[in-house]
Amino acid sequence: GLYAAIGWFKAPKCVIAAMEYVTISASSWALRSDMRFKELLPSATSRRSWSFSVPGSLRCMATGIPFWSGRKAEKPQSRVDSMPMRNSKEESQQAAHGGVRTVVVPAAGMGTRFLPATKTVPKELLPVVDTPGIELIAEEAADLGAERLVIVVAPQKQEIMDHFGEFNVLQKRLLNRGKEEQAEKVSRANELIDAVAVTQESPLGLGHAVGCAEPALDAEEDAVAVMLPDDLVLPIGVMDKMVRVREEFGGSVLCAFNVTPDEVYNYGVFDVEDAERDIEGVEVKKVRGMVEKPAKEEAPSTLVATGRYLLDRAVFDALGRIEPGKGGELQLTDAIELMIQEGHPVHVVVHRGKRHDLGNPGGYIPANVDFGLRDEKYGPALYPALKEILAEFEAEHPEVLEREQQG
Repeated sequence: GLYAAIGWFKAPKCVIAAMEYVTISASSWALRSDMRFKELLPSATSRRSWSFSVPGSLRCMATGIPFWSGRKAEKPQSRVDSMPMRNSKEESQQAAHGGVRTVVVPAAGMGTRFLPATKTVPKELLPVVDTPGIELIAEEAADLGAERLVIVVAPQKQEIMDHFGEFNVLQKRLLNRGKEEQAEKVSRANELIDAVAVTQESPLGLGHAVGCAEPALDAEEDAVAVMLPDDLVLPIGVMDKMVRVREEFGGSVLCAFNVTPDEVYNYGVFDVEDAERDIEGVEVKKVRGMVEKPAKEEAPSTLVATGRYLLDRAVFDALGRIEPGKGGELQLTDAIELMIQEGHPVHVVVHRGKRHDLGNPGGYIPANVDFGLRDEKYGPALYPALKEILAEFEAEHPEVLEREQQG
């Protein structure tokens, strides 16, 4: 520091003047930019972060940044202060055992299959028609009755949390211009559910991401839901069925889809048997084991895992005892398999509805078409446009029709 000070005083005055000019100019530009744009950004809150140990002695960073509570918007709060409070311990235990309080959403992936779009926009914010996929997940979590959405993000993906902020100035401008529908869309995400950010410093697998979320749970919570934002499971409501299965059998409950034998190599496949008893309105199986991406002839069934999990809190202990796989990643399926081997009850709800994969363009595009056709505003115009596009394509590529007729 002393040598730097001496060097500063001995520096030519022209150099000092130039440096001061650059510093003042940069500061002035930053101030003007901040004043120009900050009113359109979500309301800022105090930042608080802390580190904690996770399975395998790996490290995560939990943060309350940015954390906004739609129900307590008048008072910016830290993560700890903002956690929903209950009137009594008895009420908390009843909520923890009778339903789901916390939903974990792993959203730290790089989104490489959507490059170059995901250079600047997180994949989870890409819209399905006009609503980001992460907001559709938040809607499903709120419909389940959850109070807290723990979003596991990468250090460079904090924009996801911005979406759950308050945009008061933008909303006010829209209302002043008579655009009530748009103003409601702007405020919707903030009002759906309390959102908490947990930063996964390195991409070390789905199991690691889920493990990062444990400190965000309350002590009395004995189960946690995990919803993968790449998966839209329709119609909404499968998680309610999974809660019913857990209430009946205990343990952990996963969601399963039936696929063709030629598709099993893409998924984790369940080895199942009939459940101990039936549950009205729910197709449920008991899981004996799981096989990750087997060959067609080695698959124990055609029931595959999709992105909905209702996990007993014991999963965090199991995550701490599994060995990292390729690339040092901790896999959630390995932890579940360990739990099964140790006698932990695991069941699946077989969902006969629809699934859209937002994790790649090949699934994202059909999702937009599906949602678009059912949209009251865009559907009527989209349907004839699609028919015209298909007719033109078929005329240009008659071999496509021939292959369809043959196969």
